[in-house]
Amino acid sequence: MAVMTKSFRNNFLALLAILLCLSTTNAFAQAESNPFASSIGQQQNTFLPVDEAYRQDLLLSGNQLSALFEIAPEYYLYRDKLALYLVENGQKTAVPLNLPSGEVIWDEYFEKETEVYRGQLEFPIPLNDSANNLQLELHYQGCADAGLCYPPEVRHYRVDIGSGSIQPIEGGPQNSSPQSTGGSSSPQGSNASAITLPFALLFAFAGGLLLNLMPCVFPVLSIKLLAVSQTAQNANQRHHHGWAYSTGVVLSFVAIAATMLALRAGGEAIGWGFQLQSPWLVAALAYLFFIMGLSLSGVTEIGSSLMGVGNNLSNSQGLRGSFTSGALATLVASPCTAPLMGSALGFAVTQSPAVALSVFAALGAGMATPFLLLTYIPALVDKLPRPGPWMDRLKQLLAFPMYLTAVWLLWVLGRQTGGDGIALVLSGAVAIAFALWLWPSPQWHWLRGSVAVVALSFALMLLPRLSTAPQALQQTSDYWQPYSAERLETARREGRPVLTNMTAAWCITCLANEKVVLSSDAVSDAIERLGVVALKGDWTNQDPHISELLAKYGRTSVPLYLLYPASGGEAKILPQILSREELLMELEAAAGSELSRSSAP
Repeated sequence: MAVMTKSFRNNFLALLAILLCLSTTNAFAQAESNPFASSIGQQQNTFLPVDEAYRQDLLLSGNQLSALFEIAPEYYLYRDKLALYLVENGQKTAVPLNLPSGEVIWDEYFEKETEVYRGQLEFPIPLNDSANNLQLELHYQGCADAGLCYPPEVRHYRVDIGSGSIQPIEGGPQNSSPQSTGGSSSPQGSNASAITLPFALLFAFAGGLLLNLMPCVFPVLSIKLLAVSQTAQNANQRHHHGWAYSTGVVLSFVAIAATMLALRAGGEAIGWGFQLQSPWLVAALAYLFFIMGLSLSGVTEIGSSLMGVGNNLSNSQGLRGSFTSGALATLVASPCTAPLMGSALGFAVTQSPAVALSVFAALGAGMATPFLLLTYIPALVDKLPRPGPWMDRLKQLLAFPMYLTAVWLLWVLGRQTGGDGIALVLSGAVAIAFALWLWPSPQWHWLRGSVAVVALSFALMLLPRLSTAPQALQQTSDYWQPYSAERLETARREGRPVLTNMTAAWCITCLANEKVVLSSDAVSDAIERLGVVALKGDWTNQDPHISELLAKYGRTSVPLYLLYPASGGEAKILPQILSREELLMELEAAAGSELSRSSAP
């Protein structure tokens, strides 16, 4: 009997693992069908720094001034992002440019034909006859064929016509440009390119520490700690389980990151947390947390070894449970972007694979460290209560966070697939509960066992029927409009401030910001009073437009909050954790002091 139960449990978990792998295989198949996939082998594995991809300079011959760009192979510059301004007394005046014709390509982000330059670009800069000592500001932006778009760049020069000298100005004035298009972004978004590897590792480690506070991680961590403290016989056993859990966390982070980097190299516009954009995986995780909740409630023993809540943690199976606990915690926690994490991960995706994976490994190490330390600090372990009957009650209590996690995953699934998807998965959950109730124990019974297997098979067969709902079905609040590059460009041409919110249903940080700050009456009133256009981009399902926008600002995941001033110019990147008072101040500043005073009650 025990052998049969263990055998079925292992087979069931293996089948579930196969389903998870199939969702990843499906993503690779999509990358294979991408029209850019044929050139993957010819693409380089790393992206060039912006100053190597686009070498630019000013040339002065007599009274003739011109700009020169040397563009690296497989990179290009946007024609409509080239701009030049004359800076005088803090005021900027646009200089009309006579640009040559470029190559017309279909731009996936703007969904229109766009003119770009490759190879070498040179164009004249008209000068006023009376001009002598000039200060110029050059704007440009480019992308790589492999899929990375750099943030808009700004370079400053001082030109002395009399002496014939041209001097670059480091950290020149950062005045706003009087004209801007919907696709412009902030140079602040390039903070990922300014970060160094040691700081990226530090920020990633700190972000991993904060991931332990996420509600989706806490149940897994608590149950694992309960299991180890309850059954580990000595310090060596605790250490082994601490390292097994840590290995599961780190290797899972590296595996997810490697998959993401491979798909991005194949032309897929995806980012960190992409795995929860698969309805299959979300539904499978909802099943899994539901089963673990039933196990903790005492309905069944199936799934108990997955969480390591068994009586024999000293053997290899117990260590596998610790490893799997770390992998599961990583799977549900990785999309929850924590503070300090965005710039580190943005830096990682522009580096070589070895450097990138080291940053993601540091992220996993940060998440695993608290549990590992608990297994090595005897003073903390000794303060834990001794095993007793109360442990069963606590174990049953911890089942309810598992159920709540399953409910949250169902809510995410509803945002992805609509009500039909929720109905399918709830039907599957009922089938699973029926199968576990019917499962023959303590002795195997072929009739009951066969019916239980059929019920479990029914639940699994429902997963392929899940499909994403159209984006139009997603709901927005009273003042939010669905994000699009066209809406952003229209609002900017009208001279209105714009607040963009890139979010996702599975992003805990995003949901907290929306509930506490963005949905508050004070923020809603300010947006209406100041005439702010509020645009929300929902990344719950895969959206290459949002992925490319994140890449432009050096980010790999949500949340991303951008605030465009009414006077024109570059967007400001707001913190990932919003403060109501700071957001109100930023909205007032973006709308302009005169508008704010005239509109104040």
